[in-house]
Amino acid sequence: MAKQFAGFEDPHRAFVADQPIFFVAAAAPDGHVNVSPKGRDSLRVLGPNRLVWRNLTGSGNETAAHLLRANRMTVMWCSFTTRPLILRAYGTATVTHKGQPGWDDLDALFQPDLGARQVFDMAVDLVQTSCGYAVPFMDFRSERDTLEKWAEDRGEDGVEAYWQQKNRQSIDGFPTGLPG
Repeated sequence: MAKQFAGFEDPHRAFVADQPIFFVAAAAPDGHVNVSPKGRDSLRVLGPNRLVWRNLTGSGNETAAHLLRANRMTVMWCSFTTRPLILRAYGTATVTHKGQPGWDDLDALFQPDLGARQVFDMAVDLVQTSCGYAVPFMDFRSERDTLEKWAEDRGEDGVEAYWQQKNRQSIDGFPTGLPG
């Protein structure tokens, strides 16, 4: 049932645009495998073999740490509505942290967000669809504004202090590349 493609085709792009959530997986050669749910308006498919997603402040920074040790990433979307479908993109990625060269151009692809920490720029070498027949139906109610309020309450300096305290190492002690 799975079908493979050399890159995103128009129907894939439309499917991605309709999904309110996506999942990112990365793993270093050792330590824990990480899978993170991502939401909000934080992903753009920029071509058949390129996507970018902006990472907002979180309790960890596993993907950045894993990419420094093994540059591979999988992004997955699945439909919880009428059409059963799972879409995965496989590839490698670079990380641009806030304040680094290229940040302003990548960050400008999205609405301003005080909690924006880095942008992952993924070179996609394989897109795969599969059936999704066992994925349950679920209704999307709304985005959460909890992270936005959290960042606003702390302000830019408070958010950056949090990054320094909580986001410079992975749970396995690997550096994340976050500028100090």
